[in-house]
Amino acid sequence: MDNMETRYLALLRHVLEQGVRKGDRTGTGTLSVFGYQYRHDLSQGFPLLTTKKLHVKSILHELLWFLKGETRIDYLKANGVSIWDEWATENGDLGPVYGAQWRHWKGADGNTHDQVTALVRGLRKNPNSRRHIINAWNVADLPDESKSPRQNALEGRMALAPCHVMYQFYVANGRLSCMMTQRSADCFLGVPYNTASVAFLTHMVAQQCDLEPGEVVHSFGDAHLYLNHLEQVKLQLSRVPRQLPRLTILRRPDSIFDYQHDDFRLEDYDPHPAISAPISV
Repeated sequence: MDNMETRYLALLRHVLEQGVRKGDRTGTGTLSVFGYQYRHDLSQGFPLLTTKKLHVKSILHELLWFLKGETRIDYLKANGVSIWDEWATENGDLGPVYGAQWRHWKGADGNTHDQVTALVRGLRKNPNSRRHIINAWNVADLPDESKSPRQNALEGRMALAPCHVMYQFYVANGRLSCMMTQRSADCFLGVPYNTASVAFLTHMVAQQCDLEPGEVVHSFGDAHLYLNHLEQVKLQLSRVPRQLPRLTILRRPDSIFDYQHDDFRLEDYDPHPAISAPISV
């Protein structure tokens, strides 16, 4: 079996065996490598790990939250998702994080730009363009590294700099593929969520543009394992991968912004038990 999961496990082994020990922003310490990539053909199954159970509700609701253009955690909390709680202010604000950049990027003239609407429109009108991009790395809104996430959010900056910084879409032979570039990759906790999220997004955009899902390509800059995750990684590597699930989207909404959690059904998802690990903030 050669699919996303086997390539992801190879990434874990590579970082575990070849990673350089480095300090990091959180003070936890990491094993780190620079520059890595894997890809997965979505016709071969949905890239959701089976060597540990993932919280699919968190992955989907986070993506829907990005697409709503929201930057407060109210929607997430209302749907039982807590993955952003550690970075939010007391009133639930995160500053201009992903949703703001995807849907309300502020230009020098004061106007805002909706990158997601532009993406879908561009794919429909000119599928061969090389400019089908969503970018979150807005230099003007990046946090001050000398300040805490909550202080940055209180001062109108991003609580956390974007990790998955750019999505580039590509059409060939009636299939839509997406390469997601991730500057910083928490390989044990974050990467499995990120790969599944970009796969959900690719399926959604493909449906809206009358295309078939193609490949997801996941490219990493600093790919790392936190030092307090190493035993969990070894446990996961001891497990045998199972067959990947299949994704069915139950309806086609009027727009990319009208999908709901219950529109997605994963069939034959049979993972090993979840493996808990601490988050480094």
